[in-house]
Amino acid sequence: MQSTRTFSDKVFLVLKGLGMGAANKVPGVSGGVVAFVAGFYEEFIYSLQKINLKAFKLFINGRFKSFFQYINGKFLSLLFLGMIISYFSVSKILDYLIVHYELYVWSVFFGMIIGSIYYISKDFKDWNYQTYLVLFIGIIIGVSISFLDPAKENDNLWFVFFCGIISVSGMTLPGFSGSFILILLGNYVLLLVDSVNALADSFADVIRGDFSFLQNDERTRMLKVLAVFTIGSVVGLVTFSHVLNYILKNYKSITIASIIGFIVGSLGVVWPFKKTIFKTKEDGSFLVDSTGKKIIENYERFIPELNQETYLAIFYAIIGVFIVLALEYYGNKTRKQHA
Repeated sequence: MQSTRTFSDKVFLVLKGLGMGAANKVPGVSGGVVAFVAGFYEEFIYSLQKINLKAFKLFINGRFKSFFQYINGKFLSLLFLGMIISYFSVSKILDYLIVHYELYVWSVFFGMIIGSIYYISKDFKDWNYQTYLVLFIGIIIGVSISFLDPAKENDNLWFVFFCGIISVSGMTLPGFSGSFILILLGNYVLLLVDSVNALADSFADVIRGDFSFLQNDERTRMLKVLAVFTIGSVVGLVTFSHVLNYILKNYKSITIASIIGFIVGSLGVVWPFKKTIFKTKEDGSFLVDSTGKKIIENYERFIPELNQETYLAIFYAIIGVFIVLALEYYGNKTRKQHA
């Protein structure tokens, strides 16, 4: 899987990480779809499953160079660099756009999902009763998830650890949105907003030389929650990668058919025409997170009237399709250059 990469390849790999990071942050969108369409999904899974007992022994024995090479470290480090940059830049821009241009942002994502379905299915020829069955099951699961009601917030550390494991499903399993799953589990705000803000505030305090936050029970609770969530995410990432690497090797057609099903099912989550339902208190006022933003409870979908806004949304959906086609063109061009 490892190969010599040019400088432009490395830059584009960071940009792909940016795309994955942004997709993972948005409820309903799967970073795994970006990996699949951009042509590095199998290398991503292969590299993650190299984080195993042998890698651990290499690291413990101080053979850091061998460890880095064994896990395809250049690839993973560039990809995760892009994700980290995305979390503090692109995803923030997306947050702004969703607040102010929600319909058009969802339209672009809807178009990208349609383009992804076309991209993945156009070269898939191994259709039989098994692949049709898992396709149907994948669609049913994806659609069913989009209509589930969210649970209440739960900061029990064992549950937070479980949330970490589940949340990375969007990175490893195209069509499953980890952030949307967190909304359903009731912990989206706790784990992706409040705890992250607590970490950012703590970093700012440390830079100023202020360590008083260590006596702040609420801050330390948030940091503990974030640490457990991160550990759960790492465990989930490595575990899922081993499972997926095995089934990709032994049941590739069935796996791809199920991925197509999951992605088709996710169209219900990213349907652009929906009303956001926010959590409210008993007196009818809105519940807000630590940043003052209203907390999403679920979405109410509807069929739009044909008007200027609807036509503009369709236009943005078409742009989303072309974005995926452009990624496909670049991926094919890159593969030909390395052939």
